[in-house]
This record gives sequence, structure tokens and C-alpha cells, in this order.
Amino acid sequence: MADPTPLAPAAPAADDTVPASLGFAVLTVSDTRAAETDSSGDILADRIRAAGHQAVARALLRDDAVAISAQLREWIAHPRIHVVVSTGGTGVTGRDVTPEAFRAVLTKELPGFGEVFRALSFRKIGLAAIQSRALGGVAENTYLFALPGSNGAVRDAWDDILSHLFAPGSGNCNLAVLIPRLEE
Repeated sequence: MADPTPLAPAAPAADDTVPASLGFAVLTVSDTRAAETDSSGDILADRIRAAGHQAVARALLRDDAVAISAQLREWIAHPRIHVVVSTGGTGVTGRDVTPEAFRAVLTKELPGFGEVFRALSFRKIGLAAIQSRALGGVAENTYLFALPGSNGAVRDAWDDILSHLFAPGSGNCNLAVLIPRLEE
């Protein structure tokens, strides 16, 4: 298993229940990329930090469902990680196992995430959007999102969906305010 980037402390919460700055973990799933060529992971980590959150852990794993699930479980158990976002392994080839690994740890799926992502993708890439098995969900008190591995898909998912779901002042769309209640 890849060693994640060292964890940084979360920013203090305004109301002691929801951190002002959420802790994100970034997972790249690829049989072909290395740390120095992980452009989609770099884009995601940069956007997380630019939004005022913390990219507190990062790993790159091969397309191996057991290893992916193990990494997810480790991050789900960590109190400073509120959101895990992966890039890669959501296609339809035999090696694409990220959705299966995610479903092995999810307690609740958020089908609307994948639906909205594919709708946005359809406007940009047409029918190729049906090849994406992007998904979102919850495991214990951690949100999990699996994105395709392309730079464009990562930009679209962050810029058009995820940044809004975790932005301060985003009203009833803000998933961060639900974190204390996820294990009710």
C-alpha cells in the first residue's frame, strides 16, 4: 500500500461541529501513472487547497480492488479526513475496479452525484459520458467520490459539483454541515 502524505491538522470549527476547512484525501488509481505523472491528482489537490480546504493525505495505487478498499478504510477511520476523492479506474474495462472497491466500503450511495456528473459530461463529451461509472457516497462519517482519471473530468467534477457541495455558505447543498449527523 502506498504511504499517504503526512496528515495536517484540521482548521478549527466555527461552531465546534463542522470544521471551517475540511480534510480531503486524494487517491489516484492507475496502472500507468507515477507520482511525477499524476496530473489529475495534482489538479484535484491544487483545487482542494485553493478552495480553502486541506489535502491532508494522498496515495497512488494500481487498479486493485482489495488495495483500494483497504486504503479507503484507513482514511475513513482517520478523524481528520472528511472527504476522499479518487481519480481513475471508473471506466468499463476489466482493470477498472474503483466503483467496486468503493461499494465494498460505502454505507450509503449518493446516486445523484454520478447522475449529475454524467449529465455535465454529456454536454462536453457527448455519449462517451455513459462510459463513466463515477459515484459518490458515505462511509461512516466520511464522504467518498470516485471520478474518472482524465484531467478534464477532474476539473469538471471539482469546479461544477464538489466545490459547491463543500463551500461555506452554499445553503442546503452543503454536505459539510451534515458530517456530524452522518452516523446517526
